[in-house]
Amino acid sequence: MKRGKLLHAELSGLVAALGHGDLLVIGDAGLPVPAGVRCIDLAVTGGVPGMFDVLDAVLAEMVVERAAFAREASADLAHQLRQRDIGRTETISHNDFKAMTRDARAVVRTGEFTPYANIGLWSGVAF
Repeated sequence: MKRGKLLHAELSGLVAALGHGDLLVIGDAGLPVPAGVRCIDLAVTGGVPGMFDVLDAVLAEMVVERAAFAREASADLAHQLRQRDIGRTETISHNDFKAMTRDARAVVRTGEFTPYANIGLWSGVAF
């Protein structure tokens, strides 16, 4: 058995395969996944797993160079995102966020029901 926070085999393998500049999106239950973009669907029921549960597990193993989330996100959600060690974080419109997902290596669908609870993470390097 793998030791560490991120135990989901498909998601762990994806993080290990990311190259510098690759985009990984962690989304709420309603974020549309563009045709042709890999979807890792973790949603079980409303709120399970939550977006922050998944984000924290991914951040435990992924080197993040920069991140983006929708400026329409609530002040509380934005505050919680900025409290994590994500690096440079920017806000963009939700429409631009959805368009950005077309370039993602994958979208991870969570059970999150909070509006605009989505974040894009661009992979950095550990050296």
